[in-house]
Order: sequence, then C-alpha cells, then structure tokens
Amino acid sequence: MAKSEKDTPPVFPLNDVAQIALLVPDIDKAVETYWKRFGIGPWHIYTYGKPLVKRMTRNGKPYDYKMKVALSYIGKMRIELIQPLEGDTVYSEFIKEHGYGMHHIGVLTDNMQESLEQAEECGIAMTQDGAGFGPDDDGHYAYLDTENLLGTTVELIERPKRRNPPERIYPEESK
Repeated sequence: MAKSEKDTPPVFPLNDVAQIALLVPDIDKAVETYWKRFGIGPWHIYTYGKPLVKRMTRNGKPYDYKMKVALSYIGKMRIELIQPLEGDTVYSEFIKEHGYGMHHIGVLTDNMQESLEQAEECGIAMTQDGAGFGPDDDGHYAYLDTENLLGTTVELIERPKRRNPPERIYPEESK
C-alpha cells in the first residue's frame, strides 16, 4: 500500500549551513593546535553562560549551564570549538556517548521562533537553547534533536546584530 501525503512528515529545510562545531576537552590547547598546525585562526574566545547568555533552557525548562567557546573561520565556514564547563548539557551527553569530536552543524535563521515552530511541526524537538548573548539582548541558538535522523545535531542560529567583545583573542598579536 502506497503512503499518502498524510503519512509523510513535512520537510524541515537545512539551508544556510554556516558552521561546524567540535567538542574539545581543553579550549586553550585546541586553539593553539588549530593555529600552529593548521593556520586556522585568529580565535575569539567567550564564556557562554550567565551573565553573557541571559536566557537558557534544557529540555524546555529554564536551566543554567556554562561552556567556553572559540570562534574562527575555515574559508567562509565558521568553526566553533566548545569546552563544556558546567551542567548536564547536550555537550556532556554527547561526550558520554561518543567522546570528543564533531558535535553539530549550524544553520542560520532570521526568525528563530518561526524555525522552531517549523521544526516542531516536523516532529523535531529542541533539546537546549540560549538567548540574549548580543549587546542588544538579541542572538539565539537552539539545538534540535536530529542525531538519530542525520548522524549529527543541528543548531539553529539567529546571530545577534552586534557581538560583545571576546574575553580574549588567540593568538594575541591578532587583536
């Protein structure tokens, strides 16, 4: 018996893949290796958590967590290194199951709420998010439960219009 239109879930488009992200045990060692061995950098380093990220959830409930993040580019593709610091997160869960390595691809959106509603309509749940990390209380990221579907997690990213200055830049002479 052929499937009807009702049996086929709606499509969730993966447009504008703009980032790859890896989990690392030590952000300082990682950025040094990426810079010295592969010429990738400079790295802008932040601590994501309160007070920088104003609103955070895990599995739909308010939840505080913290991680170090280093951002750079490989060509036009943003690369993000993440060192989990505090909390039961999508990162700690991934490390327990798989170890360190590639965690997610980042997909840009201009309207996070609309994208999250569309994901929900497609049966894809949000597992963790954070919002308000831009200086104008904008910026929002949200992880979708796609590992079983795609072999990796998808992060929706609504970039802030402006960024807070990084805590530091590696290498220092890149400032």
